[in-house]
Amino acid sequence: MIIVKLMGGLGNQMFQYAAARRLAHHHGVELKLDLSFLEENTEVITRRKYELGHLNITAAIATRTEVAEYTRKPRHVLARILDRCTGRTESLPSYIREASFDFWPGLLDAPDNSYLDGYWQSDRYFCDIGAILREEFQVMTAQDQWNKEMVERITGENAVSLHVRRGDYVSDKATSEFHGTCSLEYYHDAVAAVTGALPSPTFFVFSDDQAWVKANLGLPKGTFYMDHNPPDKGCEDLRLMKLCRHFIIANSSFSWWGAWLGDASGKMVIAPRNWFNSPGMNTDDLLPVSWCRL
Repeated sequence: MIIVKLMGGLGNQMFQYAAARRLAHHHGVELKLDLSFLEENTEVITRRKYELGHLNITAAIATRTEVAEYTRKPRHVLARILDRCTGRTESLPSYIREASFDFWPGLLDAPDNSYLDGYWQSDRYFCDIGAILREEFQVMTAQDQWNKEMVERITGENAVSLHVRRGDYVSDKATSEFHGTCSLEYYHDAVAAVTGALPSPTFFVFSDDQAWVKANLGLPKGTFYMDHNPPDKGCEDLRLMKLCRHFIIANSSFSWWGAWLGDASGKMVIAPRNWFNSPGMNTDDLLPVSWCRL
């Protein structure tokens, strides 16, 4: 069995699920989700809730007993691998905590009874099961009439998803200092690159601050501002976002997934060169090589 700790919003939870799903698939074992951090942690800056339940995922919720069993005596995965090489048997699960933001290839061959604690933000952890994830990351909840109309609109246009993430990236000092926001220059350059490369693009804007977008970005006439779905309906925006043919993403795991799930031929994805304010964060493995950094 593989257990993964879920943290953060929908995009982060998808990364965590994807890495753990790939490891469970590799071993042919069950995957379970530890929701204790989402349910019990009161110290995080922005409280989050479990959001994967809207998707077509194949995982059960881990019980408190199972989580306790897998976390009570942490044993480093490298020690478990050494045990296998030397023929020693050991029944204790491996507690695998992400050491840095860099891609760690050791996760791909981690033991089949492991607990994963990290964000795992690179598709190198799960790209070999991309077809499985695209099926399981289908939104299963019923759409209202507005969202159905937007599906028809997006699929009938040369649609470009443009995501602007503000929210706690702006309102909370600590979060702002760590993450930062994409500059106006980035968006202006990205829009210029798209309009110069694509015939008749139509922009569909996803944002938690549409008023700021309308006042500052100066987007072309005919732009659609996707302001119907409330914050607790992020899965609905994700369903619309991934239907677009091309993407301008923010430094956000949410729009990362919208772009990654998009499957249009000739897809163009523009992403910010600086994902964090911190110069010590290595994001070389975060973006697929086919995406353009600006």
